[in-house]
Amino acid sequence: MNVSTSTLSLTVADVDASQEFLTTHLGYQVAMAADGFASLTREDAAVDIVLLRRGADVLPPEQRDQQAAGLILAFTVTDLAAEEARLRAAGAPITMPLREEPWGERLFQLTDPNGVVIQLVEWVTPSADPSPVEDETLPRT
Repeated sequence: MNVSTSTLSLTVADVDASQEFLTTHLGYQVAMAADGFASLTREDAAVDIVLLRRGADVLPPEQRDQQAAGLILAFTVTDLAAEEARLRAAGAPITMPLREEPWGERLFQLTDPNGVVIQLVEWVTPSADPSPVEDETLPRT
């Protein structure tokens, strides 16, 4: 199998709101759009995104009332701190502040008007901490 492109299709209540969010804050461009549908793309290697209005007849009946939920759309970026500052200055809804995980993942999250969680990530060398973390909930022996 040769994957030539990747597309994430999201069913949302308000296609226009997600389209505006993704074009304004994340640099997507509208490739095609119609009532209840938008196909968004970027010039770089990021995933294309298709937005479909919840209840659309083009969806199989069992999928029509579903909505994008419980997923995190993650993008690995360079200069994460600059992206966080840019988005904060633009008024983007940052719903999880910038943080660094012990395994070397730096990240923050923002959430679009339909509740789609978008995570921007940058990988760094994890800090070496030779002391194990103690779990305070376990009894000491």
